[in-house]
Amino acid sequence: MSNLLANENSPYLLQHANNPVQWYPWGNEALNKAQREEKPIFLSIGYAACHWCHVMAHESFEDPDTASIMNQRFINIKVDREERPDLDNIYMNAVISMIGHGGWPLSVFLTPEGHPFFGGTYFPPTRRYNMPSFREVLLSVYNAWTEDRAHILDVAQQISSRLAQSTIKSGEYPDVTPETLDNASLALAQTYDWKYGGWGSAPKFPQPMTIEFLLRRASTGDKLALDLATHALRAMAKGGMYDVIGGGFARYSTDNEWRVPHFEKMLYDNALLSQVYLHAYLLTGDKSFRRVCEETLDFIARELSHPSGGFFSSLDADSEGEEGKYYLWTPATIQAAISDKEQLEMVTAAYEITDSGNFEGSTVLQRVIDDASLAVRFAIAEEDVPLRLAEIHKQLLRAREKRVRPATDDKVLVMWNALTLVSFSEAGRYLKRSDYVDMAIRNAKFLLDGLYTQGRLLRSWRNGRSQHNAYLEDYASLVLALISLYQSDPNPYWYTSATSLLDEMIQHFSDPSGGFFDTRIDHEPLITRPKDLQDNATPCGNSLAAMALLQHSNYSGRSDLVDIAETSLRSIIDQSSKYPTAFANWLCAADHVANPVSEVAIIGSAKDERTQALVNVLWETYRPRTLSAQANLPISTEMPELLDNRELVDGLPAAYVCQNFVCNLPVTTPDELRIQLKRAA
Repeated sequence: MSNLLANENSPYLLQHANNPVQWYPWGNEALNKAQREEKPIFLSIGYAACHWCHVMAHESFEDPDTASIMNQRFINIKVDREERPDLDNIYMNAVISMIGHGGWPLSVFLTPEGHPFFGGTYFPPTRRYNMPSFREVLLSVYNAWTEDRAHILDVAQQISSRLAQSTIKSGEYPDVTPETLDNASLALAQTYDWKYGGWGSAPKFPQPMTIEFLLRRASTGDKLALDLATHALRAMAKGGMYDVIGGGFARYSTDNEWRVPHFEKMLYDNALLSQVYLHAYLLTGDKSFRRVCEETLDFIARELSHPSGGFFSSLDADSEGEEGKYYLWTPATIQAAISDKEQLEMVTAAYEITDSGNFEGSTVLQRVIDDASLAVRFAIAEEDVPLRLAEIHKQLLRAREKRVRPATDDKVLVMWNALTLVSFSEAGRYLKRSDYVDMAIRNAKFLLDGLYTQGRLLRSWRNGRSQHNAYLEDYASLVLALISLYQSDPNPYWYTSATSLLDEMIQHFSDPSGGFFDTRIDHEPLITRPKDLQDNATPCGNSLAAMALLQHSNYSGRSDLVDIAETSLRSIIDQSSKYPTAFANWLCAADHVANPVSEVAIIGSAKDERTQALVNVLWETYRPRTLSAQANLPISTEMPELLDNRELVDGLPAAYVCQNFVCNLPVTTPDELRIQLKRAA
């Protein structure tokens, strides 16, 4: 018999619809029932691709005896953290304040009014890992609720009061300067793992925003920053966390060597990582970076795309009830897929495939021999090695596709889609891949047509149904995505849509103390209005908003946008230089302030080869601080203000390069434009 989750749209919630636990979705029905019956709330937050969420569900939520305790003593609420990042943010911070760490599944006990008083993450069904059993936790919490409620209510109020404290207060803050960025870069160099690549120890996360900041510095000639970024990218690209067969990245590595991943594949990781591999290719010319970028985008197009243009959220870590089974190989499965003897020898050598394997008796494919060594061993040219391996990978992919696939979380989230839209848009214009630009256009239409309704943006879409208020991160990331798309496809609709969304963001999310709240002003009342300032696996809404304001101001000339962005930046700049991996997207926005930005207006017909020759110059290399606008005459009133009063020069298409409120004389040839851009860098 199903519970109240059966009417929900989230794949994660639907996974629990047949639990014996009488789950409620978050909402007034559950909260009012808890208050009427004076019962504490058990809140469980997770997501569809979460391995340990599945484990706890199987061990505890599917167990009738455990469910009986939960149903009799608690009001039980399930939340998909990807649909409701506001709730996840509030209650994750509460648990971290209580026990010093967090994670998913998130298990929190609340008063009937929603105030947290006890929490943790995964609880086992029996005592192990030096942890009490989940049943013991349930009974202990309920006994405390019945016997010492006054103390619990006092604790809950204290926790909620701490959560409600504003994280940005008005006051004097230092300016954003190049020295700030120098300090952050130095901190990254001092904490870098030169042996294996990356920052921190296992579990090791890929840190694409940190790498992006370093690549921005590399674009101005910082060699150490380039060395750090490319070393990290090469370490991950060897495989393990990167899927060398089908493209795309797993969420993180369980070891320091990037070998054994946590096998779930998240859309946002692949969006952000494809961007930094693209940018590294543009700076270095290393074709392996381009290959990883394209393979990752092709993975998204193949496995995470809705026919109408949306991008799905994730692939599960498990298949057939086993973590990673879909991605593992043995000598026998390799031999069954590869019939050619030399190809079999090459793949066995490249990835050191043995009977013992490198993960629970099987092998996660990670390169152990580089191209040069393989070339010598098999007496072929080094440049032929990637081609030979690519053919082998195709055969292995065909064999793997016959296996039982991991489940797909097929909901479409605005923010994650916007990050992906940027990736396809940028790759399309830099690599001259019109198919990628087409993917970006289809996605933008999908988001604007399917998730913007009745004057407001919504967060989530699945099976034709849009729901949940959009958050700051949704608005800000979509503004940035539309600005990016406008540079790849100069349709004024993308720019005007970005402008409308930006104005809505300012109107409905602004904090008078500076920056923005994560929720709209008319969002449902919660115990606090969340305001996340730290970049995590994805950029936080406030760092995205700062970049969106800055980029739009380059087009519109609006100084008020710069003022709002710089107020936010100044408030976190000290923290960002001390803890750069936690504020990496902020640092990218700070780079946009501390270094000169080039605004390029190109006038001429898009069908004219001379116009296209000027456009092509813009995207010859990575230009993170260059923004372009393009139009034919007469210029539409919907076009960016950057294009105002621009004309052809002697009847020829022309480019105008502006920087720091000053414009150079217009140029009409690619070489002249190239010289001006080089001077401006």
